[in-house]
Amino acid sequence: MTQSYTTTSTWSRTHARRVGGKIAADLRQMQQCYGSPSDPRLEQYLNELVVLLTEGVIKEVTYGFKRDNTWVVALRYTADMNGNISVDDRSGGIPRGKNVSGARWGSYLIKNDKWSSLTTTEQAAIERQLPLRREGAEEPSVTTLIRSGDRTYSSAGSGVRRSTIGGAT
Repeated sequence: MTQSYTTTSTWSRTHARRVGGKIAADLRQMQQCYGSPSDPRLEQYLNELVVLLTEGVIKEVTYGFKRDNTWVVALRYTADMNGNISVDDRSGGIPRGKNVSGARWGSYLIKNDKWSSLTTTEQAAIERQLPLRREGAEEPSVTTLIRSGDRTYSSAGSGVRRSTIGGAT
């Protein structure tokens, strides 16, 4: 006797919230160490992530402190929505003790090729769901990459890989 079965999994808002929740936990640790982001801003970031991950239109987002348009300390999340992530780490392990005096909290988001392939009507429908209105800006530079791919947050095989950016302490 032979048994076989097939399972399927689709990326859903629930999966996006699970992954987004781990990013929010990282940002909460940044808040505890460095004083930002604020609670309302953190909630906006989480809600933005849930929409963009669910729609599959995010390529990368960076959160952290920048001085002179250079990241001082930041966390960068690169999306992998191809269903081939098998690791799901715990949140945490943010860099501590960095000098953020004179630095401002910020975030920089890049959408992927899927976004570019959407019609303006489809893009507008997604934009209406977002709690933040982002404006075009120059991407801050990176002087020191502490750890590339140091954490992976996933659900149903898709999610994000985190890299940690940091400059002088």
